[in-house]
Amino acid sequence: MAFAAQSLYLSVEEYLKTPFRPDVDYVDGYIEERNLGEADHGALQFAIASYFKARAREWNVRMYLDTRFQVSANKFRVPDVTIVSLDQPKEQIIRNTPILCVEVLSPEDTLRKMLVRVQDYYAAGVLHVWIFDPQVRSLFVCAAGGGYMEVHSGLAFAPGTPIAVNIGELFSALDED
Repeated sequence: MAFAAQSLYLSVEEYLKTPFRPDVDYVDGYIEERNLGEADHGALQFAIASYFKARAREWNVRMYLDTRFQVSANKFRVPDVTIVSLDQPKEQIIRNTPILCVEVLSPEDTLRKMLVRVQDYYAAGVLHVWIFDPQVRSLFVCAAGGGYMEVHSGLAFAPGTPIAVNIGELFSALDED
């Protein structure tokens, strides 16, 4: 079903029973389309998901791709990759607080717009939010207050968890044929 972004009001119940392809965010009654579908976005998202999947047992986590996360009563976001503790129950819609939400920028995305999503994640209790930019090969490690630190290489950590990712290894997926 296709809707123009933010043109049609839907109740939470209508949103939850409507199949969107690709899935969309729901913000206070309105649909917000997500930018995705380009090769670099998909390749990097797959590399991130594979990296986490390979370490899931070791890190005691479960990884979800493009899965709805209810950040408040009237707001659902669909992070590119969501990491939850194995101690949490499996949910069809994530309602328990994830450990980490990961976003991958598409060419049409802006960091400023993405930071609005980031604040929704922090308001929902998420402790760690990362934004990968495949165009400049940067990782933005976000802070709850709205700031971020840009990292180009080395390891990125989610403090208080065993999660550590090799940034160069992830971005090398963009060089594969």
